[in-house]
Amino acid sequence: MKWGVVIALLAGLVAAAYLIWAIGFGAVIDAVARAGIGGLAILCVYALAVFVVLAAAWMTLLPRAERHDAKDFYFARLVRDSIAEISPFSPVGGMVAAGRLMILRGMNAGYAAASVTADATTEAMAQVAFLAFGIALGVAHFRDLDSAGPLTEAMVATFLLAIPGIAALILLQKKGADFAQRIAARFFPQVRGGTTFREAIHDLYDAPARLATSAALHLLAWIGAGGGTFIAFRLVGGQVSLMDALALEALLCTLRSIAAFVPAALGVQEAGYAMLAPLFGLPAELGLAVSLLKRAREIVIGIPALVYWQMVEGRAALAAGRAGDAP
Repeated sequence: MKWGVVIALLAGLVAAAYLIWAIGFGAVIDAVARAGIGGLAILCVYALAVFVVLAAAWMTLLPRAERHDAKDFYFARLVRDSIAEISPFSPVGGMVAAGRLMILRGMNAGYAAASVTADATTEAMAQVAFLAFGIALGVAHFRDLDSAGPLTEAMVATFLLAIPGIAALILLQKKGADFAQRIAARFFPQVRGGTTFREAIHDLYDAPARLATSAALHLLAWIGAGGGTFIAFRLVGGQVSLMDALALEALLCTLRSIAAFVPAALGVQEAGYAMLAPLFGLPAELGLAVSLLKRAREIVIGIPALVYWQMVEGRAALAAGRAGDAP
């Protein structure tokens, strides 16, 4: 692990601990206790349902001949997000692990690498649309709040920067195919044989209907994430409307994007919720309680997902070892 990642992780931990101390440990814990184990279970079940949409968004990118069992996409997506959320690895590490899982499940390596990449792109496209939706809601909500002006401006700036960024990403993947092939081969050695990354990425991006469907499903998942925020606030006693919860989630999405270098946005998410909650008429301790509930949900879902990942990788390693020992 690089020292920069370690420093960012430690800084995030310190920031989160300081926020809990500054806002009031007792007040935050009381808010979390209102949700209880039952509330955490509700959030976990809801999140697992959103993963169905995320898996469908990934699977729909592929031509029918290359689609595998839906549950393979589901568990691979769970592993991808769990690595990004509860491990010190970057989101790229989660993408690589998800692609490897699909290869181990029998998917063509070129399509596995290309589909993971294209899925991240359509997810980013949907995030921009969700951000635009959040900007509209935020402008309507904050028009009488001068203190929220910089936040709205940050959302607009992120939105304007994201559009050319995504366009450049797609162009690089299609036009810089040789470079992309070398990068893919570094993470997925299997792409050197069979259908290449170059062929697969062109196949995926030359199907606008599948791309649009994937992006639409990802937008639904982003809205679903806002619905999860609404449920979490209600569980801790916060009276917030669904529209305000969606606007808050879009704002937080902006903050997490800006601080993408911080592992799991540790500290950034906590500060974001604590800062944004009062703008929607909610106490800061409720915002921090929601963040902690979401962290707990990520751990409850993420640990079994990572255990599953290691079991699959372990079985593959044992099988490779037996094959190597065979005469």
